[in-house]
Amino acid sequence: MPSPTPQPPADSTPPQPVSFWQAFAFWLKLGFISFGGPAGQISIMHQELVENRRWLSERRFLHALNYCMVLPGPEAQQLATYIGWLMHRTWGGIVAGALFVLPSLLILIALSWVYISFGDVPLVAGLFYGIKPAVTAIVMQAAHRIGSRALKNNWLWGIAAASFVAIFALNVPFPVIVAAAALIGYVGGRLVPDKFQAGGGHAQAGKSFGPALIDDDTPTPEHLKFRWSRLARLAVTGALLWAVPMGVLTVVCGWDHTLTQMGWFFTKAALLTFGGAYAVLPYVYQGAVEHYGWLSPTQMIDGLALGETTPGPLIMVVAFVGFVGGYVKTVFGPDALFLAGALAATLVTWFTFLPSFLFILAGGPLVESTHGDLKFTAPLTAITAAVVGVILNLALFFGYHVLWPEGFEGTFDWGSALIALGAAIALFRFKRNVIHVIGGCAVVGLILKTLIL
Repeated sequence: MPSPTPQPPADSTPPQPVSFWQAFAFWLKLGFISFGGPAGQISIMHQELVENRRWLSERRFLHALNYCMVLPGPEAQQLATYIGWLMHRTWGGIVAGALFVLPSLLILIALSWVYISFGDVPLVAGLFYGIKPAVTAIVMQAAHRIGSRALKNNWLWGIAAASFVAIFALNVPFPVIVAAAALIGYVGGRLVPDKFQAGGGHAQAGKSFGPALIDDDTPTPEHLKFRWSRLARLAVTGALLWAVPMGVLTVVCGWDHTLTQMGWFFTKAALLTFGGAYAVLPYVYQGAVEHYGWLSPTQMIDGLALGETTPGPLIMVVAFVGFVGGYVKTVFGPDALFLAGALAATLVTWFTFLPSFLFILAGGPLVESTHGDLKFTAPLTAITAAVVGVILNLALFFGYHVLWPEGFEGTFDWGSALIALGAAIALFRFKRNVIHVIGGCAVVGLILKTLIL
């Protein structure tokens, strides 16, 4: 067989070393252009870092991605953190991961303020009338996309169906579903291992785009080698970074205060994001909407729409939840509503993303020592299957609130149904971009709302 088509001559020359500030400029740019959810964000990083800039090889990129896929948390943000750490040690990882999130946080704080302050203005209300049905279709597409990749046999289909029944009919908390799925996967992986082998398209790496700065055979730098002393320092530092703000909140505000409970709740949520943001959204809904009452079901749908249309990981919808909760609960009194919302959004983001940084910086050296030998576990395969059922429940929840805004005793909203149908056709049949679908539906919603009014 002939070798693949050779790259242009320039590709045969190893790239020049990249300074910390050159990398800083790229990570800052990435934070503003990282639209399209995890798939789009990972695609951007692959094209820029593997194909165009050749900062690392295809195999090293996919090895890092496999590890990030195993972890709870936003895999694209964790991948950026991992690559930043590979190139420029701990501060490189911190900068890469933080800049992946920071632009999204600032944009969402601004959009959340506009939403909560002017949401009743006809223009804004009309736009969101069209966006809500689009979000319902987007969540359905997420369930289909993850299910088509994860449900490879009847065992996994059974786990997905059981998780759907558990959360839909029995209202079982999401952490219990994750724990049960992990246990089933652990046992099943030993009894019938062939049924719990992870598929996925990230395990093979055969392409080469020319010599890379961090190539397949690049010697392991000192900072990539595992040391117990380094792991201990990271563990202590991470514990302090969590305990100090949580302790201050508890002492100053009290354990039952809104800000303290947000810190505790989103710490737990950060450890449950197996399968991406859509998987943890039902847990966020159960806590933020039903238990704490930080926002309404309608506001939750609107927040997801804002998260879909801004750069950064979709889990940044938690910043919207924090802003609305802090604003509505007037945690600093009626004269400091914006400050309350902005601080709540920032705190929520801190507690949500702190574990992601620690997972990468602590686990990275272990992953590098197993270069080329990382495997998905059977429990993770089962958790991913369970996530499909959970996301389907989320889609039905959104659909109910969109199509019957006043409950089943109220009237059926035919306008929303038509918009949802159009969004589904655009997504499933014509494979349109999510942002394009949301934009188109927003315009249609504004027109319909104007005609209705």
